[in-house]
Amino acid sequence: MTITPVGWVESPLTAPSLKGSKDGIAHRDGKMPEITEAEVESRIVLDPAYTGLIEGIEEFSHALVIYWPHLLPAEGRRAVKVHPAGFKDLPLVGVFATCSPARPNPLLVTVVKVLSREDNVLNVFGLEAVDKSPILDIKPYSKYYLSREDVTIAPWMKALEDKFRD
Repeated sequence: MTITPVGWVESPLTAPSLKGSKDGIAHRDGKMPEITEAEVESRIVLDPAYTGLIEGIEEFSHALVIYWPHLLPAEGRRAVKVHPAGFKDLPLVGVFATCSPARPNPLLVTVVKVLSREDNVLNVFGLEAVDKSPILDIKPYSKYYLSREDVTIAPWMKALEDKFRD
């Protein structure tokens, strides 16, 4: 299998808020960052050869961005269980039960607000990717295709959502 990046991220975020190892994930400095990844504007710069791929994306309010966390060390891809978002007060669960970047194939997905498009550059808000992260794909966000009724989440995920809301 070969995956070729279609572009890269230009972001004020220079380091991920979580660091990964074979033992799981932890907050980079042992504490929550002052600014979260979801609070920044960034640019997705496509290889000019792919400019036509994003024509029309500006008609959507949101898009899904699939990217590769290029700063995750190889050992961070060997974690089997993690404390969600590095919070030790949350249960240790399998990596596939989390959104952790520490996973065998660290394909990460974020829903972003589309601000504008200029040729091969997409300006977005809320992209969790750090500067120079390879972009693998972009898809328009549609509630019709992606939203589901009667969604249940684990109690620890609800607690995690509450931590980020506070």
